[in-house]
Amino acid sequence: MTANDEATDNEAILLRQDRDAVATLTLNRPDKYNALSTELMDLIQQELDKLAGDSSVRAIVIAGSGKAFCAGHDLREMSDDPSPEAIQALFDQCSRMMVSLTQLPQPVIARVHGIATAAGCQLVAQCDLAVAADDVRFATSGINVGLFCGTPMVAVTRNLPRKQAMEMLLTGDFIDAATAERYGLINKVVSAADLDQAVQELAGAVAKQGPAFIAAGKRLFYRQIEDGLTEAYQEATRTMVENMQIDEARDGISAFLNKRAMPDWQDR
Repeated sequence: MTANDEATDNEAILLRQDRDAVATLTLNRPDKYNALSTELMDLIQQELDKLAGDSSVRAIVIAGSGKAFCAGHDLREMSDDPSPEAIQALFDQCSRMMVSLTQLPQPVIARVHGIATAAGCQLVAQCDLAVAADDVRFATSGINVGLFCGTPMVAVTRNLPRKQAMEMLLTGDFIDAATAERYGLINKVVSAADLDQAVQELAGAVAKQGPAFIAAGKRLFYRQIEDGLTEAYQEATRTMVENMQIDEARDGISAFLNKRAMPDWQDR
């Protein structure tokens, strides 16, 4: 299934596959290392907007085709029109797409292979969860071509400790998957041969949970992490009150207290 229906399977630059309540969006510009062109970002945004209202989808996977996950923005496209208006529009578009990932009710998992650089590294950081093959390399490498990775910094600094983030941003050096896991950029490192299985297991684990409280919990996570401590507790309390009004929560607590089997959230 293709996200851009007018293209053939060979030409589609974004692919979508739905299976077992998991939607996988695959960046499909392998000859460009899946660089984020304005067209590709537009197609991703269209799919994210659709997924936001699709209750049949419980988890989303972002993947890349070919040799890389994503090599960042399409620098040739940027250089073709470097006017302030064009660059402003491009980064506004990218920022909206990145924020949409956190606003989706479903958890979003990055399936990372090859390299994830600049805005590709940003995409990994912006996803809720990430699993990477053990040979993946990550970098905020824009500085090496004279372009400080300002927008990737927003996502990266919300994942990594300050000193490690600053080193990546100032040097543009690559880090390996084990280091990325230690820094907190990704959740898990597996062999390339086991990558699909690991992603499927993680997606399946979150997809089987109740969508109402997964959505509420994800919304709370991103709200409170930007708040001060007092405001975070107030927001968390409001969410807990709302969560307790959801039938799934009451059913789950009742089952626990009465030593019954827990409800199957996949049937909700």
